[in-house]
Amino acid sequence: MIAALPHALSLVGLGLIGAVIGSFLNVVIHRLPVMIAGVPDDGARYDLALPPSACPSCGHRLRPWENLPLLSYLLLRGRCSACAAPIGWRYPVVEGLAAAAGPLLTLHFGLTEPGLAVTVFVWFAIAITAIDLRHLLIPDLLSLPLLWLGLLISTRSILVPPDAAILGAAAGYLTFLAISQVGTRLSGHPVMGEGDLKLFAALGAWIGWSHLPQAMLIASLLGSGVGIALVLVQRQDRSQPLPFGPFLLAGGIVTLLWGNLLSNLVFGSRG
Repeated sequence: MIAALPHALSLVGLGLIGAVIGSFLNVVIHRLPVMIAGVPDDGARYDLALPPSACPSCGHRLRPWENLPLLSYLLLRGRCSACAAPIGWRYPVVEGLAAAAGPLLTLHFGLTEPGLAVTVFVWFAIAITAIDLRHLLIPDLLSLPLLWLGLLISTRSILVPPDAAILGAAAGYLTFLAISQVGTRLSGHPVMGEGDLKLFAALGAWIGWSHLPQAMLIASLLGSGVGIALVLVQRQDRSQPLPFGPFLLAGGIVTLLWGNLLSNLVFGSRG
């Protein structure tokens, strides 16, 4: 039991760090699309640091105890202390996912460089997914740092060697560019955004060129399944765009965790 204590403390520490990261991710998710769209030119600074966090309904500036990851949501019972407006469910969900990522991935990889690297990837994925779901937008300020980070960690061959990462980034971008061009010509309207191209390039830097087909297949299956479900259950208009970024990231996370999962399932091979 004593021998297991340092490992347990590491998991708790990673969870606490993740919760703090999740709180910052909520700021990114809320403010980055506003910054890209253009904030009113009233002379006031608006970025990821300023102004201080406040209630979007009444402008009440959050006190330190009201800004504690996860705990504040519970203490406030999901409502603003000043105007009692409900706090969006996204805030505790993002903080909870970010907090859980480190411990869960450590249980999978051990307290290793790959585990820490994939944890960072998941933190990026949380922010990109939340923004893409709400705004149909994948900001360059998230996808490009993810791309460069994947290439940088490949210099240590933490997940894939440098040649696989470089080829993966190039193949990811060019593959989606070709699909986008063909799809646009056939349909007469854009079928894919620039953000998807850059995100798939980033994904290639993390998983390598040889794993891109699996990630793409998983993303396509998930996207098709969700799209069909939305049409059947919610009667959603088929012409309404469905963000593809979250499905790409899901395919990437599955691949980072289990490698050649599909070939193992189909052919019983190990890779």
